[in-house]
Amino acid sequence: MEFRFLGRSGLKVSAVSYGNWVTHGSQVEAEQAALCVRAALDAGITTFDTADVYANTKAETILGDALEGQRRESLEIFTKVYFPTGPGGPNDSGLSRKHIHESINGSLKRLKTDYVDLYQAHRFDHFTPLEETMEAFADVVRQGKALYIGVSEWTADQLRAGHALARELKIPFVSNQPQYNAIHRVIEAEVVPASLELGISQVVFSPIAQGVLTGKYRPGQAPPEGSRATDQASGANFIKGLVSNEELLERVQRLLPLAEAEGLTMAQLAVAWVLQNENVATAITGGSRPEQITANAAAAGKQLSAETMKGIDEALGEAIVTDPSLTAKSAPSKRLT
Repeated sequence: MEFRFLGRSGLKVSAVSYGNWVTHGSQVEAEQAALCVRAALDAGITTFDTADVYANTKAETILGDALEGQRRESLEIFTKVYFPTGPGGPNDSGLSRKHIHESINGSLKRLKTDYVDLYQAHRFDHFTPLEETMEAFADVVRQGKALYIGVSEWTADQLRAGHALARELKIPFVSNQPQYNAIHRVIEAEVVPASLELGISQVVFSPIAQGVLTGKYRPGQAPPEGSRATDQASGANFIKGLVSNEELLERVQRLLPLAEAEGLTMAQLAVAWVLQNENVATAITGGSRPEQITANAAAAGKQLSAETMKGIDEALGEAIVTDPSLTAKSAPSKRLT
């Protein structure tokens, strides 16, 4: 396993990390989830990402149970706060001081740990003063409940504003967690340059585009049984826009010879592509079967040739999404509860 520094900090994380969005507590039950976590550990993955909103707190509980008994100092555990949890009361979401403090206490209990390594604002909150949010994060850090602070899907301007406050408060703001893959490249124009300037790393999710970049979704064919696109209880809603795009699916098939030339599976090629970006500290991968986790981890440390990188660009062509305004649109424009 390759290890990289998280932002301009001294914390190292595994270049491939394990995340349990739309799996633990919904798509994958506890016993199978524990096997996936075991496979991640066996593959050298030390970094685990979750959020309180995943399966309405169940994902954190399952991850905490699966990691119980592991040497805590050898793990980097990340979680997030923002989206509604519990019954969805008026203060059960957002980045207010109240919700942040109540959420970190709940997350620590579910994860069975005294602290998390990274506590992340899951989205930007347009309805809470940024000063209130950052002061609450500073409290969490000073109480020893989180070692570092990060965010998810913040714009370049939001990163700069949050980082300036973090500097004033003397707390380590080290990361941003955006969607990033060979298809979805919206962070490259503005977010990555700002992050390099500020000393913030990307902790990226969906490096395989929720399975689309594995090539298993073929144009003109029904999604494979048991795939995320057939999981009506959870994953299908997140992926339907991608799997219904016939041109995109056809272009993805053109990646197969590139992967074969590198001695990689298409999934490994997708993860390796993300890791070619110097601003990416770790690529969060998931899976419903242990063998998927093991295979994804093997992409760490793979250096893709210039010819392969160019070939990926040419294969995906007009299917590549680069509009930087999409980052701002990821934050809800109204209160969720």
